[in-house]
Amino acid sequence: MKPFTTNDEWYFHMRFRPNMKGVTPVLSDIPPDTTMKRPDGPHSGNPTVREEVANKKPQHVAWAAERDGGGRGFGFTGGHYHKAGAMTTSASWCSMPFSGAPRSMSPPRA
Repeated sequence: MKPFTTNDEWYFHMRFRPNMKGVTPVLSDIPPDTTMKRPDGPHSGNPTVREEVANKKPQHVAWAAERDGGGRGFGFTGGHYHKAGAMTTSASWCSMPFSGAPRSMSPPRA
């Protein structure tokens, strides 16, 4: 994927399954230090998050997951300020049987 910029509100420091089993990061980045200017709180930073940002640890904000025994999922913590074209593609992937043939889906509403 080519680098891009966007204006969005991304949640990071997500908790995933142990050892990321079945989880594939799709979109990751390193948050800028400016994201840690607010004081610690339930909807802002905490010492663990601050340490990860200071250490430039990439944060996954979109991911695909496959469950043992079948089933797929897609998670994305953004999409607050723009139309969700990427979300439609991701939902399509989740709705496909493992053979690759798409199931019936309704188009997104405008």
